[in-house]
Amino acid sequence: MTIETTSGNKGLQQAEGLIFETGHATGTGVDLPTPKGGANKLGGLGRKAALDLPGLSEPETMRHFVRLSQKNYAIDLGLFPLGSCTMKHNPRLNERVARFEGFADLHPLQPTSTTQGAIEVMDQLAHWLCTMTGMPAVALSPKAGAHGEMCGMLAIKAALEARGEAETRKRVLVPSSAHGTNPATAVAAGFIVDEIEGDHDGRVDLEDVKAKIGPDVAAIMMTNPNTCGLFERDIKEIADLIHTAGGYFYCDGANYNAIVGRVRPGDLGVDAMHINLHKTFSTPHGGGGPGAGPTVLSAALAPFAPVPHIVKRKDGYELREHADGTQAFGRMCAFHGQMGMFTRALTYMLSHGSDGLRQVAEDAVLNANYMLARLKPHYNAPFGDGPCMHEALLDHTRTKEQGIETKDFAKALLDEGYHPFTTYFPLVVDGAMLIEPTETEPKRELDRFCDVMIALAERAKAGEVEFFKQAPVQAPTRRLDETRAARQPKLRWKPGDSAESAKRAAE
Repeated sequence: MTIETTSGNKGLQQAEGLIFETGHATGTGVDLPTPKGGANKLGGLGRKAALDLPGLSEPETMRHFVRLSQKNYAIDLGLFPLGSCTMKHNPRLNERVARFEGFADLHPLQPTSTTQGAIEVMDQLAHWLCTMTGMPAVALSPKAGAHGEMCGMLAIKAALEARGEAETRKRVLVPSSAHGTNPATAVAAGFIVDEIEGDHDGRVDLEDVKAKIGPDVAAIMMTNPNTCGLFERDIKEIADLIHTAGGYFYCDGANYNAIVGRVRPGDLGVDAMHINLHKTFSTPHGGGGPGAGPTVLSAALAPFAPVPHIVKRKDGYELREHADGTQAFGRMCAFHGQMGMFTRALTYMLSHGSDGLRQVAEDAVLNANYMLARLKPHYNAPFGDGPCMHEALLDHTRTKEQGIETKDFAKALLDEGYHPFTTYFPLVVDGAMLIEPTETEPKRELDRFCDVMIALAERAKAGEVEFFKQAPVQAPTRRLDETRAARQPKLRWKPGDSAESAKRAAE
């Protein structure tokens, strides 16, 4: 039961309107004198009317953003079940190191003579990434997973150009279960995508790969473990087939957390793979970011790695900033990558050691299988005949005919105080519910979440359709009219919108 309060507050959860509703154009948190002296250099570009932007005093500003922050979900609040996202704890040791003087105040345009320690950190990080993956080279500059994918595919394109085959090898094989960025990256890099079907147990269909390999194939892009949370058993044979045909093997490293310390992708025949430091190596996601997606490269692709390159000389380190005189395909960004993420990731590696990183993968897989075992009796597990890797995949098969779908379970989870699992992905499973607990969750938290999921399954079994269709009722805002939002989107606030929203909510 939802109890309406006069203030709009719910206990210690403060109600907060849009900043456009609470602020006004004349409000301000500072009082600056009119500038004196000097000619006005704006010419005819000077503002002729007050800006229609909200102004707040300092305490109002502080309260506004603190109240908004209390409406956010975070890994520091509870289990974050997003599948294919690896929402693990971010150790505070990493944060402390990133804030060390000399790291936190670096500027990318400093002379390299003043940044020797930082470049050494980059060099050490590169060394351990190469060691763990069994690859000879790594480009550190990509800023996130999709950026790392682009780096790998551009390296493949450069290698084909060097072989004089760029115009004859245009086709890239991509499994139907792939992350959407895989085919998008291939197309953006100038290739043509050819989809590979999956087999009955959620893995790539080896026979379909064999049928589609030909002299025009540039590469295959696979994720391992894949987005169904399963290890690709035929990955080595697929790599051999691609190499025999003259193509390259790109591996999406989004799910590397499941095999870090246990499997070296280079041993599987991988030519390029991005690594999400903000997933496997615990650097913060999203608003706590930014991300980082270093891309490891095989010996066949290493010469084409983008600049900057770290060069170690007798008297210290330098950064080779220009591709002149090399086979580098160019560069991925203006500077050198995300230094704050490099320090955090290296701290994570060194504090865990080789045995600790191996345990990361083992515990991540153990937690996911524990969840799968508890939830399988209550939800359909499309590929649940055997163990999973790092994430458990369920779907809405048992409740869809009643009108209770995946999105309804997701909305109900909000009322239970959880961020929903990943919904409707992978696309090869109708009504997918993808849950990745990671290794940092204790059994107590796994059980707490599973108890909620089981209770929701029981309510669905009892036919409580209206309960699900009304959810969430405890959240700051209710469920949107998704059809109206799609057909009549409001992309800009204007006076009167809030009153209209309140009217709709009352209806």
